[in-house]
Amino acid sequence: MLGRTHAATGWCAGLALAPALGAHTLPQAVVVAVVTAGSALLPDLDHAGSRASRLLAPVTNLLSTVVQFLSRGLYQATKGPRDEDVSGEHRHATHTVAFAALLGWWVGWWTGAMGRWAVLVVLGVALLLAVAALGDWLLLVAAGAVLLWIGGGGGFDGVGGLGGWLGWAVGVGCVVHCLGDALTLSGCPFLWPIPIRGETWYEIRPPRLLRFRTGGPGELLVVWPVCVVAGVLLLPGVWPLVSGLWSSAG
Repeated sequence: MLGRTHAATGWCAGLALAPALGAHTLPQAVVVAVVTAGSALLPDLDHAGSRASRLLAPVTNLLSTVVQFLSRGLYQATKGPRDEDVSGEHRHATHTVAFAALLGWWVGWWTGAMGRWAVLVVLGVALLLAVAALGDWLLLVAAGAVLLWIGGGGGFDGVGGLGGWLGWAVGVGCVVHCLGDALTLSGCPFLWPIPIRGETWYEIRPPRLLRFRTGGPGELLVVWPVCVVAGVLLLPGVWPLVSGLWSSAG
């Protein structure tokens, strides 16, 4: 799946997740959605050419190299008797629910322990990733959300309270990435280390007719437009407004 589609699905997942976290206002929901959108690109740190790996070069380039090394080692150490003879770098260690849970837990702990400056770092990185994938318009949306937040009484001091949300948002973003890759032709081994049919890294995927090629017509003409529409309708207050207008017109 292309990076912009990963980010778009992460945005939608964040808007759906926001009410469960207690983020009911528009600026709160946008903050959660920005984090999930950016985090939905993080699993591709195992690929040197990804947006995540090129974001803050050379720092993220080095991080990508480390991630690839660790993923390769983990694959070689845990592969089952029927797993493929591959390097184990791309779409392996970072493309698992275990990775999403671990990273989400660490972000939640770190931001909770370090306070608002750690929260701002996570928000900044997530915003840069999301903007790189979805476009500069997201900067305007994020700026508007911040202004509404401050105007509504949240203030700068309230930023530290976001730490409890961020771990969930990061973890969900990574899981959404895995689910998106599972819909492509190659599938995704996101249930590692559960052994399936002799494979520890079994690629989960739906029947072939429901899969699509990365960057192919299925993604560009079906998945992407659905994400765009859902990304608007899931904003707080939009769906009731659309339903009301539809009822009035009927």
